[in-house]
Amino acid sequence: MNTQAWHVFHGNSGPGPSEIATPEPDPIQKLLSVSPPKWRTFQQMPDASDADQTYVQGDAAYWQALQQQAKARTRDVQRGASFTLRLADAVDSPNADATTHDEVVEAVNAALYLRRPLLVTGRPGSGKTSLAYAVAHELKLGPVLLWPITAKSSLKEGLYEYDAIARLQDAQLNPADRQDIGQYIRLGPVGTAFLPSSRPRVLLLDEIDKSDINLPNELLNLFEEGQFQISELVRLAKQGQQRQAVQSADGLSVRIRDGLVQCCQFPLIVLTSNGEREFPPAFNRRCLRVQMPDPTVADLEMIVRAHLGSDVDIAEFTEIIQDFADRSNRQAGGLATDQLLNIVHLLRQQADLQRIKQVLLKPLNETGLG
Repeated sequence: MNTQAWHVFHGNSGPGPSEIATPEPDPIQKLLSVSPPKWRTFQQMPDASDADQTYVQGDAAYWQALQQQAKARTRDVQRGASFTLRLADAVDSPNADATTHDEVVEAVNAALYLRRPLLVTGRPGSGKTSLAYAVAHELKLGPVLLWPITAKSSLKEGLYEYDAIARLQDAQLNPADRQDIGQYIRLGPVGTAFLPSSRPRVLLLDEIDKSDINLPNELLNLFEEGQFQISELVRLAKQGQQRQAVQSADGLSVRIRDGLVQCCQFPLIVLTSNGEREFPPAFNRRCLRVQMPDPTVADLEMIVRAHLGSDVDIAEFTEIIQDFADRSNRQAGGLATDQLLNIVHLLRQQADLQRIKQVLLKPLNETGLG
């Protein structure tokens, strides 16, 4: 029995083993062909037989534009394509029994099928952020919608922004040519992720543990209901203006009806955390949780090869890779994999190994002062 047959994401930035013989041009269709749990069902998309052909055609054009944007973002493409998880049979890491490649892949697929957010914890540089780009790349879900969290981040900022000052200034400068209010509303990455669409978007809430203490609780209703209101447009809807065009976080014009943004396909929401704080039980209950494994020596070799190209001679860097792995496991502050990539890049420029190790292999909790 193939226990992975239900997977749509395989973690290899390409088709899974079951898809090689019969390539599937649109891998997300396997997911969309299965009904979500009844308690996670949202509004239905009109199909080709519905009267609202404009909506269907608009969705097709929307996704065509998104796929073009995704291809143009070469850095994001590289990030998704070069993503690697630990080898399933790797056992030489001290944390080998905690999390495996399979567990991360299972968690992503479970989040997709259950329409639930995925809270990913792990060391800096373990691949938490890159996981979101890998899913978007492998499943062709358009550009990742990134919301980098800070202590000042608010849910309203993530949903949308209304530039009332610009609207007032334009009205004063040219009273005879008043623009629709939608011209001054731009959806944030969170708001864009919940637009009604035939396919789910990938939303990355990076470093959620840096947020204000209230933000996780503020997200609960959005996670549960899959919708939010734009109050400025709700008022217009009550006056008879049901549809308004606003700008998405991707810079595309999208139409909002009755001031309500309601998803059809719940987005894959990846929330990353360095494990620096605990979250409320109600928040944890609404998320699936997984920990990224610490990379083994074999994993680090794969990462170096993925980022520097298949032509790189890994044997040249065996010593520094082993040294990096030993230091990372030994030092309390840990090391991030991008520190290793930086060293390898400089070594290829004939840099002195011992000197750059002193500069670049400092624990992440070391300030460098004193």
